Amino acid sequence: MKASDLFVKALEAEGVKYVFGIPGEENLDLLESLRTSSIELVLTRHEQAAGFMAATYGRLTGHVGVCLSTLGPGATNLVTAAAYAQLGAMPMLMITGQKPVRTSKQGRFQVIDTVDMMRPLTKYTTQVVGGERIPSVVREACRLAEEERPGATHIELPEDIAAEQTTARLIPESKVRRPIAEHKAIDCAAELIEQASSPLLLIGAGANRKMTSMMLGEFVRATGIPFVTTQMGKGVLDENGELYLGTTALSDGDFVHRAIEAADLIINVGHDVVEKPPFLMDPDGPRVIHINFESAAVDPVYFPQLEVVGDIANSVWQIKEKVSRQAGWDFSFFAEVHTRFMAQKTESESDLRFPLLPERLVKQVYNALPRDGMITLDNGMYKIWFARNYPAAYRNSILLDNALASMGAGLPSAIAAKLVYPERAVLSICGDGGFMMNSQELETAVRLGLHLVVLILRDDAYGMIKWKQGDMKFADFGLDYGNPDFVKYAESYGARGWRVASDEDFAGTIEQCLQEPAVHVVDVPIDYSMNQETLNKTLKELSQAL
Repeated sequence: MKASDLFVKALEAEGVKYVFGIPGEENLDLLESLRTSSIELVLTRHEQAAGFMAATYGRLTGHVGVCLSTLGPGATNLVTAAAYAQLGAMPMLMITGQKPVRTSKQGRFQVIDTVDMMRPLTKYTTQVVGGERIPSVVREACRLAEEERPGATHIELPEDIAAEQTTARLIPESKVRRPIAEHKAIDCAAELIEQASSPLLLIGAGANRKMTSMMLGEFVRATGIPFVTTQMGKGVLDENGELYLGTTALSDGDFVHRAIEAADLIINVGHDVVEKPPFLMDPDGPRVIHINFESAAVDPVYFPQLEVVGDIANSVWQIKEKVSRQAGWDFSFFAEVHTRFMAQKTESESDLRFPLLPERLVKQVYNALPRDGMITLDNGMYKIWFARNYPAAYRNSILLDNALASMGAGLPSAIAAKLVYPERAVLSICGDGGFMMNSQELETAVRLGLHLVVLILRDDAYGMIKWKQGDMKFADFGLDYGNPDFVKYAESYGARGWRVASDEDFAGTIEQCLQEPAVHVVDVPIDYSMNQETLNKTLKELSQAL
């Protein structure tokens, strides 16, 4: 059997359904093997976008997402996506080509040490040195990518190795169960929770798993303990109820931080310090129970007093079985936090001015989408507002990145989400800056025949940096730019372009786009002029008044 055929069969054995990427000359044997396989090649217009798609596929399914590039510049274009998957705990395998390693007539043309380049950005990186190594290398790369904590892996397949003949055979499938937490840690956690006066549940990215979401739902229903989330923990529990106290979209000075300050015990499920800290621990502050697949990485802002290490879902279930609802718990302040938070949010999202304020935009998007609709966020000022104000109902229904926080991921993530969930409404929300970083993938979405809605929030500037610039009392400088006519730009790719002119027009346009199958691009002027006043003054004053 040709080694490239064996490589593809090894991918099939791991359940791979898609390979996202751009082949080069050094991948042609592998490309031919893919052509006759069950795996679908999703040809993209840039390797970085392919990596974002693969990472998002991994995030949504829990199974490794695979992307492909050639050597040299193709491989270097995957670097940002590697970091995106590694920091965001998304299982992804990168496959890159290389010149023949046994004999080559092209010298060092395009050759870099890709394996070493990927080493600090991955859990595993290697070069295939012979066809007989393919089954074990593919199995190890997929296993490590999916194993908690998930992340990026990389295999380099040289051109001559891919073309050689091999008698190697696939490795039989094996089953692995995650370890569960030690019973003494469970007992200590249950005791701390029952002895607390105002316990608070904090949900992070690691809890964004199907079984963990179910167990946390049972825990909250059994105990009545209120909860807050990190940005990447949104949707693990339905955020439309009275026990949801907010998301830590800001670093401090919001209603959610008053709840954290008032708690005497924080049950921290699935958080690690890679995500931007949801709160800054203080030795005199609330005690913290760390519940995660792995032990805590101690940091000046995070040093939990108790760690429950093992399968999160099982840990939560065990604790739930031991903890009974306590008459001594006092959640009255938390209830007031919820009331004040909702009142402020309701008032701010009723402003009908145009261009739209971000608070109003979030409300209009929420009203337009079905409950199981999905939004993918690029990175920009609007991400704070969606994290804070959008009440997610399902896990992974709002995809944002608060680890690497790379621009350019919004549209590729939406393409992957639609491939995984073709029956669900998917809406990508991008700033004009982030959209233009991978806007070429509109062609990919059109070619795939996807029904996708892309909102471009246009402020003609790098808005988040501009907000920070103003907050630091610097002059307005160096962050403004021009944009194309987004309607004509979309139409040039075969997509449908829209331009909204009022709040009412926006609502009607989104409704129509969600109903009509096509790739839709909507130019939405956004007004960030109130950000400084609202985020740095109003919210702090209102929350401190509690």
